[in-house]
Amino acid sequence: MPKNLVIVESPSKSKTIEKYLGSDYKVVSSKGHIRDLATTGQYGLGVDIENGFKPNYVAIKGKTKVINDLKKDVKNSDLVYLASDPDREGEAIAWHLKDALGIKDKNYKRVLFNEITHDKVLEAMKNPTVIDDNLVKSQETRRILDRIIGFRLSKLLQSKIGAKSAGRVQSVALKLIVDREREIEAFNPEEYWTITAIFPEYEAELFKYKKDDIELKCEEEAQAVLAKLSDTYTVESVEKKEKSRKSKYPFITSTLQQEASTKLGFSAKKTMSIAQKLYEGIDLENETVGLITYMRTDSIRLSDDFVKQAMAYIEKNYGKDYKGHIKKAKNTENVQDAHEGIRPTSVMREPLKVKKFLSNDEFKLYSLIYKRTLASLMADATVNQTTIIFDNNDYKFKTTGQILLFEGYLKVYKDYESSEDKILPEIKTEEQAITNDVSCEQHFTKPPSRYTEAKLIKEMEELGIGRPSTYAKTIDTIKERNYVEMEDKKFKPTEMGIETTDKLQEFFSDLINVEYTRDMESELDEIADGKLVWNNVLADFYKLFEPRVKDAFTDMEKKAPVETGEKCPECGNPLVVRKGRYGEFTACSNYPKCKYIKKEEKKVTEIMPCPNCDGTIIERKTKKGKVFYGCSNYPKCKFASWDKPLDEKCPNCKAYLVEKNGKIKCSSCDYTKESD
Repeated sequence: MPKNLVIVESPSKSKTIEKYLGSDYKVVSSKGHIRDLATTGQYGLGVDIENGFKPNYVAIKGKTKVINDLKKDVKNSDLVYLASDPDREGEAIAWHLKDALGIKDKNYKRVLFNEITHDKVLEAMKNPTVIDDNLVKSQETRRILDRIIGFRLSKLLQSKIGAKSAGRVQSVALKLIVDREREIEAFNPEEYWTITAIFPEYEAELFKYKKDDIELKCEEEAQAVLAKLSDTYTVESVEKKEKSRKSKYPFITSTLQQEASTKLGFSAKKTMSIAQKLYEGIDLENETVGLITYMRTDSIRLSDDFVKQAMAYIEKNYGKDYKGHIKKAKNTENVQDAHEGIRPTSVMREPLKVKKFLSNDEFKLYSLIYKRTLASLMADATVNQTTIIFDNNDYKFKTTGQILLFEGYLKVYKDYESSEDKILPEIKTEEQAITNDVSCEQHFTKPPSRYTEAKLIKEMEELGIGRPSTYAKTIDTIKERNYVEMEDKKFKPTEMGIETTDKLQEFFSDLINVEYTRDMESELDEIADGKLVWNNVLADFYKLFEPRVKDAFTDMEKKAPVETGEKCPECGNPLVVRKGRYGEFTACSNYPKCKYIKKEEKKVTEIMPCPNCDGTIIERKTKKGKVFYGCSNYPKCKFASWDKPLDEKCPNCKAYLVEKNGKIKCSSCDYTKESD
């Protein structure tokens, strides 16, 4: 029996690491967190507020067997390596494992795997540390804060307006979306006009009169300018300037989410899920290896070893001129966790070499990370920018063009950045160009744009709201709560989202805002650095927060339920629409005296005959609203499919076909065809 036990978070990671460590080690998985705050005690918070905010932890539902199995493994081991993820959350998981499994100080080591490769895993095992109690207290404080705010405000909103939830970061992110919508609604477009001289090889736009900028507010002003123009444009100046296009920084969590959103169309949740797989390990021909370093990081630092290898690779494949310099970190506040930036674990694992081992989406994300990292170490691109200014009766027109002189980092990153040349003809000062082709166009100023997912993440990062590792969850939550809807891939608040924000601002404007949330993040960092005492921070917060909640329970007006226009068949009072755990339902307004609930006829969408019995396949939904396809004879027939079945047989094996991701596939064999 192995005497050394290694506990990691994910099962896939445990398999990879066990191959590296050999028979003296047993590697098992906790499958993430094993404990969370209980829902007992005052307000169901699982926190003893009167006793210094002492938390009461219980096993997460479904994790009792995992804990018992881990206890047996610990009992049979001499030394336990706690190897949960190398961040604040992972540090807390390590502490929970040690505490719940009864591991003594002398019998454990803390190990940090920043990348899952053979050499780095062995190196980490040779350099173990201990659990950082300050990091644990910081995470614990965050969890208690989120529990208090989430439970108390959610209960308030549910009872008053029927909203589903509120949260410390979630509600501020929603406020950003609602505030932007209000800006759009209040926006008054202003008219303006542009005048452009059109030449055979280029266009020049009016931008000044003599030395002053010019703005044309109406058609009359534009026509007055046109009347003063001749068909002769004299070259007043030609300026040629060599400019650099700076190579990019390596990815951190937030920039990866933004770039994957804009360039690949991935949601933040999807990006982090794929990145997790790339980090934990991919089965290649002769090995299982993590392809990227840990993907939850605020740092752009790259290891000296990797930089050395990458520079040699760049010189060999592109030449010395393409070698750049190491990117130095900007002085950014709130940077935590001394990890590297997100990079490939080996520069030699080129995307095309590993493509056959990856899904299409995994390949896309890995390619983006690989090329971004390589580009960060390459030379700047150089362009020759030309600006020509023409004079026509003291009206100044400008045109610009540029030629790429040196590709630099664009040699590898051009798939993600535009670098088209716009070539202007050779022309000298005092030369004249002739045209009477002049366009005069009306425009209107546009309101600020709604947030895309990438822009919302960027805004949250710049404002210091939450942490990059939580952005995906925050965005997912406001979608699930139906506080927002997506319109042209942009966030539009729903009526419930707007009402929820307005009510929170009415009673908690000094707590649910950017400044307070950002300051709280700073305090959490100070707890992690040992500069603040965790329960003092909680006490100061609670002293301010709880009286407001009690006032709101008293003073917030309760939203009256909407009447349906029908009468209750049992007591004659109006029927109203109420909100319950599983959505809206119609019931008597005289509740609780009358407990009549109207039975709603369920709309059934029939898909096809069931392939397993004489029933019919119908469209159904899980409790969380996710669509699946099941048999009308359930529970006698257990047929179920996430993919939409089709009343069509496979030409190869005669099994039924399903529709998935725009393609029609066989439910049994490898047959595939494009859908119409």
